[in-house]
Amino acid sequence: KNERACIAGAKNGAPCVYEVDPPNWWTDMPSPMLLLYGRNLRNTAITVSGNNVSVARTHFSANGHYAFVWLKEPPGKTAQTVEVEVENGRGGTRFPFDFHKRKPASAGFQGFSPADTIYEIMTDRFADGDLKNDPHPSQLALPRGWHGGDFKGIEDHLNYLKQLGVTAIWITPAYDNEGSPQSYHGYSATNVYKPDPHFGTIQDFKKLVAAVHAHGMKFILGLVPNHVGPGCPWRNDPPTPHWFHGSLAHHLVAQNNFQALVDPHADWAQKKATRHGWFANVLPDLNQSNPLVSQYLIQNAIWWIETGGVDGLRLDTFPYVSRAFWQKYNGELHRLFPHLTSVGEVFNSHPAIVAYFAGGEAHKGINTHLWTPFDYPTFFALREVLTHKKPMSYLEHIWAQDWLYPHPNRLVAFFGNHDNVRFMSLPGVTVKDLKLAYGILLTMRGTPQIYYGDEIAMKGGPDPYNRRDFPGGFPGDKHDAFTAAGRTPVQNEVHNWVEELLHFRDSQPVFGDGGQQDIEYGKRTMVYLRARHLSEGCSVETTDRVLVAINDGNKGTTLSIHPKNTGLEGCTQFVSEAGTHIPARLLNGKIKIRLGAKQMAIYKVR
Repeated sequence: KNERACIAGAKNGAPCVYEVDPPNWWTDMPSPMLLLYGRNLRNTAITVSGNNVSVARTHFSANGHYAFVWLKEPPGKTAQTVEVEVENGRGGTRFPFDFHKRKPASAGFQGFSPADTIYEIMTDRFADGDLKNDPHPSQLALPRGWHGGDFKGIEDHLNYLKQLGVTAIWITPAYDNEGSPQSYHGYSATNVYKPDPHFGTIQDFKKLVAAVHAHGMKFILGLVPNHVGPGCPWRNDPPTPHWFHGSLAHHLVAQNNFQALVDPHADWAQKKATRHGWFANVLPDLNQSNPLVSQYLIQNAIWWIETGGVDGLRLDTFPYVSRAFWQKYNGELHRLFPHLTSVGEVFNSHPAIVAYFAGGEAHKGINTHLWTPFDYPTFFALREVLTHKKPMSYLEHIWAQDWLYPHPNRLVAFFGNHDNVRFMSLPGVTVKDLKLAYGILLTMRGTPQIYYGDEIAMKGGPDPYNRRDFPGGFPGDKHDAFTAAGRTPVQNEVHNWVEELLHFRDSQPVFGDGGQQDIEYGKRTMVYLRARHLSEGCSVETTDRVLVAINDGNKGTTLSIHPKNTGLEGCTQFVSEAGTHIPARLLNGKIKIRLGAKQMAIYKVR
């Protein structure tokens, strides 16, 4: 509406402005660069009236549709509203711009850690809490249509998540995707400074984050600095000629040649399509080497974090963006939000490739400052092991390469997310396999992440069927899986197992900062120990030891564990925990554990 009025009123040559990015800013932050959208902005005089605020410099697009305005504001704590005026010989326009006081540290910004368990939510598919922002009924039956999930729906079910035992929630991007009728997922942004109206308003977003914090949980937001959606106005009218890599008419198609990115001998031709290609051939690829784009994206991240009090970020398509940009991006965020943590998507099964993108170590002289990548190698390994494509020892093969990572204990491990077939829809998988997957995920090293609905054994094939609605979250649902009474016996079996594991995990600090020792591993069995003092055994008084024993075989087996020269040496007490109720006996210097088919046991050890 504002854009149409602006265009209609600009016929006399006077400047008009219909949108400003960012829409507001804060004191005690780097002075912002404003991006004005409008008409007849080229060669205008732009001034600002306020307390010690001025315009440092300006830059205009050739067609007069955009103006970049760098404000110069002294550091301080006084909030104020300034007035920006844009004039040329034919007229002028003015608008207010707010500088708010920054939120206190207590408002969020905590960061997540291995002590947390992250629960991933695809907002549109979790729960519909506000019927007023629902999509047109024609969308509801479409697998890739909007289904009505929103911020209010998540807020309404925070008690469910709290009782389950998760300590952090990650939501997929909140951006406006209005120009893309099947972009319910949030990854095709049309406006990166506005929540999608299907999800709610910016006030609804802030209310959700505050409610998450009030429940003692942390909030992680998905951001996408790599690209925007095909419905974004920039696609046909970019703010500068080099805003994107290529153009709508002439661009590369994105490849995922991560091997070339990490290869010190690969030429640029092998890397270019990965770094500069348009994802899926339709998502315009942002040119982060352009200083204007770089500053715009960094400010956008700051805006979302400070607006909500966000604790952590999930950074999409991480390898597709240059290391130099990530160093600047994450470095600035860490300076402003020292406790904020971030996890990057590096969709690859090889530890050496994933580790290359982790922060804490420079490659080619550049440190990405990424707090951690997702543990995709373990994701692939868990699925191959638990479907019997590979032996259980393959997990140890993957974990043995943890030395490649600067901080392996931070890795965000998972066996399901929105980009893959659900675990329960893999060939031959049973509920027992799912329970083993959870047992490993919630006791192994790293930060575990759960995909919504996997805790009730939801099924789903390739996209979009792996993103079905959570039962009970939408009007007309026949069953409400948010309640025990509304779940089937199988759903309750899995849910209760996950709940018990999560509460046990939360009660044991060793999962947050302890090491892991893989003691025995074979074709279908594995034994590992979580402890802080692995080299000391039980020769000293310790209460931070957790022993995990797994049998993934189709027949029962007796494990005979040799404690000598392991962290179990000198241990004599093995208390079964997390509802496993399986005795462990010390006989002739060996620990004997009898496990049934597809069964695991967890012990507190002294």
